[in-house]
Amino acid sequence: MTKKRIIFCDFDGTITVNDNIVAIMKHFKPEGWDTLVDQVISKQISIREGVGRMFALLPTSMKQEVIDYAIGNVTIRAGFQELLDYCRKEAITFLVTSGGIDFFVYPVLSEFAIPKENIYCNGSDFGGDRIRITWPHACDSHCSNDCGMCKTTIIRSYPAEEYHRILIGDSVTDFEGAKLVDTVFARSHLVQMCEELGLPYDKYEDFYDVINRLEEMKVK
Repeated sequence: MTKKRIIFCDFDGTITVNDNIVAIMKHFKPEGWDTLVDQVISKQISIREGVGRMFALLPTSMKQEVIDYAIGNVTIRAGFQELLDYCRKEAITFLVTSGGIDFFVYPVLSEFAIPKENIYCNGSDFGGDRIRITWPHACDSHCSNDCGMCKTTIIRSYPAEEYHRILIGDSVTDFEGAKLVDTVFARSHLVQMCEELGLPYDKYEDFYDVINRLEEMKVK
């Protein structure tokens, strides 16, 4: 039986050129944000803790300002629509697995025909004094990394016996998933992490690189 192909694609720094969470923090500069980013990247604190604490630095009175900046600051990486078209043509399931937040992930992706149930991201609550991030896709019993939005939990829900699993990512949030899948497309921090562990990967700069490599893999 030929395995079905499925893509797990990161959002921040992958679908988008910039990392939107970091961009929000750099723009509004709440005190202590940069230390939290460094601690997440160096794995001193978990992704869930770091992202939650970063947004808790921002008052909910800034809600619209934060949302408007996050959406307006986005640049989509070249070839993304073409990759979606390719996936439809080749019957490849395409999932967005994002450590980003719903208030910018959903609006940015609304111009693309991606079913909402194929988009996984964190939630937000503006009901209190400070922005609170919610975690609808937490780690399962196989993951103890406190991911927040657990990419490995989603990957495990598509069994390796049935699926050829493909990850596209760029950073620390994609690293654990890269250990599980069959094919990794990496850039930025994820390249260094894969090389340190000796994980095979294909480097990409845009989604045309991904399409070309998928075509090469198909004919082997």
